[in-house]
Amino acid sequence: MPTHRIVAADNHRVPAPFRSFAVRSDEPGHAWDARAPSGRVHVFGTTFLDATSLASIAAEGYSRVTIEAFSDIDHANTTWVELAAAAPGMVDLAGQIADALQLTGVLGDEPAAYRASVAARIDYLASCGAGFHNDVSRHWSRCLFWVLAIDAADVEFVMPHAGVRQRLAPGDLLVFDPAMAHGLCRPRDEGQAVATSFENERQRRQLFLTGEMLLTDAQWSALGSPWLPVAAHAERDALDLMVAEFDERSGAIKRLCALRDGMQRSTCHVDDAPT
Repeated sequence: MPTHRIVAADNHRVPAPFRSFAVRSDEPGHAWDARAPSGRVHVFGTTFLDATSLASIAAEGYSRVTIEAFSDIDHANTTWVELAAAAPGMVDLAGQIADALQLTGVLGDEPAAYRASVAARIDYLASCGAGFHNDVSRHWSRCLFWVLAIDAADVEFVMPHAGVRQRLAPGDLLVFDPAMAHGLCRPRDEGQAVATSFENERQRRQLFLTGEMLLTDAQWSALGSPWLPVAAHAERDALDLMVAEFDERSGAIKRLCALRDGMQRSTCHVDDAPT
């Protein structure tokens, strides 16, 4: 069984004049709603993959992506069958990831929900460090992301507005809310994403396996982040993470004054919102 830690991510550093964060949706079903970000990052130390399997998967993954410069990020879809062929020594990696994810409880108690979630999609995710950004388009505002580190050295996962700095090693599995800004930094850079720290270094690239966990409205409510009318978040002076733009190096939110009146029905992000 992998080790499981929960890292608090709810002590939000919200820039004035705002007092809270919320994420809206560009899907019609939640066009006039928003939710608060999840306040937890789940961290697992796993031993699913031995060194040989990690190296084999890394070689296959890097052959399918293009990473040239700092903050380049590339995805390549794969399948569990292809992963098994790349690393024939591993045993039921999908099942082992699903069993680990079940420890989060975010999809309920039934193992089948986690196995179905893991089976739905699996990607290679490659990077050369990562400047700060978030992922909220389409259905992602209803998702948690998971990432399994395949090749990662001298790098940490940082969420600057939640006070999270988590050093990564091969085999580490993270579950987090992509609505919050996140990036990959060198530990020596103290939470800053510095381009020169990833240039001309032997360990400049990182590779992960990644997938999505799509939550229902009831599951978001159980996490303490229910979808509520935008008016409820406007009363809390919430900053809309759907339209926030982040400084790539520091994660600072740009043009705050332009975001001041964003949490309103009149600024709906979709054209075909329900009446």
